[in-house]
Amino acid sequence: MLIVTQLAKYLFIILLLLFSLRDYTYFRYRTEEKRRKAESRQLFDIYVFDILGFGIIFMNTWDMKVALLLMGIFIYMAFTSVFYRVLYPKASILLVNNMLMLLSVGFVMIARINLTQAIKQFIIAAVGTALALLVPVIVRKMRVLQRLTWLYAILGLAALGAVLVLATISGGAKLSLEVGGITIQFSEIVKITLVFFLASKLARDTSRTSVVVATLVAFMHVGMLILSRDLGTAAVFYIAYLAVLLAATRKVHYTAIGVLGGGGAAVAAYFLFGHVRQRVQAWRDPFSLYDGAGYQIVHGLFAIGAGGWFGTGLCQGSPGSIPVSTKDEIFAAICEEFGTVFGICLILVCMSMFILIVNMSMQIRRRFYKLISLGLGVEYAFQVFLTIGGVTKFIPLTGITLPLVSYGGSSVVSTILMLAIIQGLYILREDEEDELTRAVASQAQPGRGQQH
Repeated sequence: MLIVTQLAKYLFIILLLLFSLRDYTYFRYRTEEKRRKAESRQLFDIYVFDILGFGIIFMNTWDMKVALLLMGIFIYMAFTSVFYRVLYPKASILLVNNMLMLLSVGFVMIARINLTQAIKQFIIAAVGTALALLVPVIVRKMRVLQRLTWLYAILGLAALGAVLVLATISGGAKLSLEVGGITIQFSEIVKITLVFFLASKLARDTSRTSVVVATLVAFMHVGMLILSRDLGTAAVFYIAYLAVLLAATRKVHYTAIGVLGGGGAAVAAYFLFGHVRQRVQAWRDPFSLYDGAGYQIVHGLFAIGAGGWFGTGLCQGSPGSIPVSTKDEIFAAICEEFGTVFGICLILVCMSMFILIVNMSMQIRRRFYKLISLGLGVEYAFQVFLTIGGVTKFIPLTGITLPLVSYGGSSVVSTILMLAIIQGLYILREDEEDELTRAVASQAQPGRGQQH
């Protein structure tokens, strides 16, 4: 068994490396047939990764729930891939494959640490994906979305206000509310509504008045999160605001003022909030605060160090000893058992996801849709940066989860819906291209111009 595990850790790295290489070489293929083959090979990599991962977990636990979970994941992967191809032939399958691979890494790592959480994560991801399959249809059919500017703002502020008033403090912050027995982190939903508001407001009007109004509403969102002490999400919101503002106005001085203002707010937060000072001190010297604020960082660094370049092997490490190992610190747990090389490949996949989203947004013609795609992509990328940067002690810990990989129902559903929205916008762009091509061809037909 030990020999199988030790050999498997190299195969895990090879699989993810091949997957990421296909990401970065995909657009070199000029024919649709070659691109289809690359997509199919990526899907094969995902299936092999899941079989190998859950096979090792099963051989270590002999729990039939592991086998049943693997079967469920296989069905989920197949249906998701087939449905996107059948329902949305113009969708980006590369984006779907990246989502499925990141989910697979999360499923395997969470199942290794806590099987019950893995089963919950799978069910939530499956339900979220079922809902997400309807999103491209809504995006394509509801042309009224751009006119709902203030509805997005009202919904976002109301959700954050409810959390601020009604939520209880957990981990030093007010994060979620329980609705009908289900715990929902409303800030994950507001990530989407805030971007929709900013895109709607700035796509039509980039005058100074419009920029000021958008800024005030964005600051109200960020302010509520600061009052709730959810500073990591507040940072994500603020960066998304700066990105949409820059893309809409193309005025660098707005961004420069925003960066300076954000820096000033960070300094103010350091002096106003004790738990912020603790996190900064723990970041600077976690070992001096080992029994307190530095405990989580130290154990995460120990785990990464213990894994080395190639990891201890799945089920051969001690990821359970890392605080919140299935959430904030899942990257440390992954590096311990899969290795730092695997972790680097995982970062490459996350980067590829962001680059793909930016590439798709650049191809979208309508400003409103372009700004939405870019804003959601920046939120995803910055969340990855905060998570991995905090775990590796590059920046202070923020309590942000790694999208699609970490355990957390609200986070995984929100990310799946964000990707579905981007898919819908991209498909809409493809539809417009086809309509334009048909119109040009119609005008070019002999005698057609005289008939009209």
